Amino acid sequence: MLTKILITLLVIAGALFYIRRPAKVSRTETAGQLGQRILFRYVAFAIVVLAIIGSGAYWYWSWEEGNEVVSVTIVSPVQEKTTIYRVHKRDIGINELTTIEGVKVRLSNQERIIIAPKVTQ
Repeated sequence: MLTKILITLLVIAGALFYIRRPAKVSRTETAGQLGQRILFRYVAFAIVVLAIIGSGAYWYWSWEEGNEVVSVTIVSPVQEKTTIYRVHKRDIGINELTTIEGVKVRLSNQERIIIAPKVTQ
């Protein structure tokens, strides 16, 4: 996730460096060439702004999804019992999970987990 943000910032910095590069003073421009250059700057700026907004929206959506509280039921075939925990989605790992209260639960290979969609608080 951090690499995506860094790459996005690098692209933005490159675009701004390219846009702010001083123009070559070789000859005078026609009105059409000046208009094309101004249009190109606006289009490049719009693309940079859309990239920033898109990255921010994706980050917010990912953060919100991870904060969603779900009900996790652990079924143990060895002990023939089920246990239900309330967990944030981001705290569900491969072999362990952390409850809302901060309790770490390790899972064995025989245990099965069932994740319910949402928990009303």
